[in-house]
Amino acid sequence: MSAPTNPSFDIAHLAHVEMYTDRFEESLDFFTRVYGLKLSGLEGDSAYLRAWDDYEYHSLKLTRHHTTGVGHIGYRAASPEALARRVKAIEESGYKTHGWVEGDAGHGAAFRFEDPFGHVFEIYYDTRWYQGEGADQAVLKNTASAFTGAAPRRLDHLNLLSEDVSAFRRFMEVCLGSRVTEYIQLDNGRIGGCWFTVNNKTYDLACTEEHSGAQGRLHHVTYATDQREDILRAADHFLQQGVHIETGPHKHAIQGTFFLYVWEPAGNRVELANAGARLIIAPDWQPICWTEADRKKGQAWGLKTIESFHTHGTPPSRGEG
Repeated sequence: MSAPTNPSFDIAHLAHVEMYTDRFEESLDFFTRVYGLKLSGLEGDSAYLRAWDDYEYHSLKLTRHHTTGVGHIGYRAASPEALARRVKAIEESGYKTHGWVEGDAGHGAAFRFEDPFGHVFEIYYDTRWYQGEGADQAVLKNTASAFTGAAPRRLDHLNLLSEDVSAFRRFMEVCLGSRVTEYIQLDNGRIGGCWFTVNNKTYDLACTEEHSGAQGRLHHVTYATDQREDILRAADHFLQQGVHIETGPHKHAIQGTFFLYVWEPAGNRVELANAGARLIIAPDWQPICWTEADRKKGQAWGLKTIESFHTHGTPPSRGEG
């Protein structure tokens, strides 16, 4: 009999990402006018943004900063009791903790902690639901707000970089109760990448190997669309707006996601993705292993992975070309 591999389900979902930008006005214009997120509000040095069907006040906190990259990653717990369980597990884990913070415009008190590579995480339960008003109020009552054009529907996942993916995997399993759905096994024995989920989505966070020697870097943040055609239309839109299209539209072999990668004005990589109908519902799901030979075949339909995909992250590292 196979053993269950499902996650703890103490964590409900990836809730938001704080992204740093050293070109705040240009980045905000990109995310609202070009990328299609909605501005929920401004407070201090941060803009609170969300996709049209994100139920919370924000899923992207865009913060003015002296550099680029990720400020913190927020997950929402499944209940106050689940939050308490995870906090206890994190405090007993030996990983670095920052303790409780008051929260911000989008949610209540949060417990902050850190992975071994300098990425800051927080978990919370009390949140602020978005309430659409006027033209932004959805006629379809089962969606959070109105939408226009090919705007992304919801926050989907993010990809972080670390020099030891196996160590990051232990962090995710211990602190967030995550499980791995797919991974890359390199010929040298190292794990080149892991894809994690805290629920029945195929993944909400990926970690791939850092080659620059830098710490705490972001690879990309991704929002989901309803269908592939939204991404094809977005590619034309990005071209028209002079946005740097790094690679795609195409389909990943790992996870089977249809993708398009662009760089926002400050240089942070942003993806639009469509995962189709794929879910991980098997309680005894066994992680899919992709070998180095598999990866050398390129993406699902043979497109070779562009070199910058292996080298570019934010903030830029000293050795990045």
